[in-house]
Amino acid sequence: MGLSKGKIESIVTSLEMLSRPTKPTPTTPAERIAILRAESPTLAFYRFLYNTIGEPWRWWERRIMDDDALSGIISDPKLEIYVLYVRGVPAGMCELDCRSGKEVELAYFGLMPEFIGRGLGGYFLHWGIDQAWTHTPERVWVHTCTEDHPAALPNYQKVGFQVYEQKTEIIDDPAALFAVAPIGPTAKKNRP
Repeated sequence: MGLSKGKIESIVTSLEMLSRPTKPTPTTPAERIAILRAESPTLAFYRFLYNTIGEPWRWWERRIMDDDALSGIISDPKLEIYVLYVRGVPAGMCELDCRSGKEVELAYFGLMPEFIGRGLGGYFLHWGIDQAWTHTPERVWVHTCTEDHPAALPNYQKVGFQVYEQKTEIIDDPAALFAVAPIGPTAKKNRP
């Protein structure tokens, strides 16, 4: 049985870490970097980060949220949004959701397309995990899917996350939702 038009199949993998990693954070990359918390970021700045980082990987959930709903989430003091800057330019985002109390979700993590492959992701991921554990949660967790960067799942496992659930979901194709050119790992091949 085929998928309905405008639908895609996505394998979602949920991973968790039940204790703080013992491996030290890698040394700072050679680039001039800074990591700053964006406290109550403006909607425009958040949407810029989310849309630019997530577009190749079909991040769509927050793209369809209205401004009031999204503003309520990103202004919550228990939602921590960290921005990686390279030479003063936004290069990545790490969003830690601490709203549940006993656990921290690595809700969103990624780099701007121009900064992928420069040795920044591993450092920033370790940094984000270290930051999550400063809240002394019972666990830190993350989920990824087949639309994410191909290295996402192995990178999460390499830093110590363990798979606890995997399921297949049928979702609306984000490309159809936004009536844009196809997005995802093959998008660059399809664009002029």
